[in-house]
Amino acid sequence: MTRRELLDLIEHGQGVGAQQSALVAQSLARHPGDPDGVVRAFRRSLLGWFLRLPWGIGLGTLRACCRIALGLRRTGVPTAGNGAAMRAAVVGVLLHADEVGRRAMSDALARVTHTDPRAVEGARYVAEVAAALVGSADRGAVLSAARSAVDEALLGAAIDRALALARDGAAPDVAAAALGTTGYVVHTVPFAAYVFARWGDDPMAAIAAVIRAGGDTDSIGAIVGAWCGAVGGEGALPAGLIAELHDGPFGPTHLRALARDLAGAAAGRAAVATYSPAYAMARNLALYPVVIAHALRRIVPY
Repeated sequence: MTRRELLDLIEHGQGVGAQQSALVAQSLARHPGDPDGVVRAFRRSLLGWFLRLPWGIGLGTLRACCRIALGLRRTGVPTAGNGAAMRAAVVGVLLHADEVGRRAMSDALARVTHTDPRAVEGARYVAEVAAALVGSADRGAVLSAARSAVDEALLGAAIDRALALARDGAAPDVAAAALGTTGYVVHTVPFAAYVFARWGDDPMAAIAAVIRAGGDTDSIGAIVGAWCGAVGGEGALPAGLIAELHDGPFGPTHLRALARDLAGAAAGRAAVATYSPAYAMARNLALYPVVIAHALRRIVPY
């Protein structure tokens, strides 16, 4: 894998996983201690994000955003996609000391877009792992303990299988074939758990394993990357690689500011980093030709 390919994955995460996580973060910072306020703020922010024409949006999230635009009270749709799971880790880290509040918040934010129990509990598992990692670096123990938060049989069985494959040292291609790597949450979350169990002490190796496995690499990478961040923070990643990321809306500077805002909200200080919606939309439109060209390069033989 080249440095450019790795950077492409991280930058694409800026487009989907990191952006939705940032929307969750700013909603949490604006309404600390007010779960209903957080959900309302996230719903509004998600609509604004949708109207700026992001690339890579999942079908379930797209349908939910349309329902938000129509003013419907129940906006989530009964689909088992992975959109809710890929943005859930920030809830776990912020509310790591409040199990009841954390699970309620994770479930409520998941249902803004996804109401299928597999999607809701997939997001809950991601948040639970992130929360436990704040106080423990024992990845195997954390991944196994968080399994108790999952009641949905199909998802639970897939997570169990993923952890068994990790313990057995299964190769990524073997695990990918056994678990799946599509945008289906029953594939995404267990494969992320397998990768993190095996390579979570080395974020770059973990992300590389995700890319090599193929499939929905950006969503799986977003989850694995968030768990690695819960353990080692930004300092676990090469500074030179981060410096090459595009800055601006949802870029490194904005995300660092949101992290400070979340810490301030927990301490009773209210402040939320802002960005230019016009700039964000212009960037999205400018990148559409790049995304389409990249897709064609993968599809069309040459």
